[in-house]
Amino acid sequence: SPEVAWVTKAGDSDLPEPIAIRPTSETIMYPSYADWIRSYRDLPLKLNQWTNVVRWEFKQPTPFIRTREFLWQEGHTAHATKEEAVELVYKILDLYKMLYEELLAVPVVQGVKSEMEKFAG
Repeated sequence: SPEVAWVTKAGDSDLPEPIAIRPTSETIMYPSYADWIRSYRDLPLKLNQWTNVVRWEFKQPTPFIRTREFLWQEGHTAHATKEEAVELVYKILDLYKMLYEELLAVPVVQGVKSEMEKFAG
């Protein structure tokens, strides 16, 4: 993905393998589910994660609005049914809407990201 930042040098030395700087957390979270979920009794699994990510999404970042490195909040869940997962998605989206509109006085326009707005990774 062109948005991923790669480290290829350490000081003056070339690295034997490029290292991706965390663009997202799915690569660590979802393989861990096999360790955390052993049966349906372990569901639903609901995790909230705050982490720094790096994205090379645009030529000129905007200081204080969006830089290449930013704090990212992610929710990771596993459910017994698709219906349970979809229900939680809408519940969380409604919570975000309430937070922005009622506490921060920021209007919200709900919608779906276009393909251009989605992270390719």
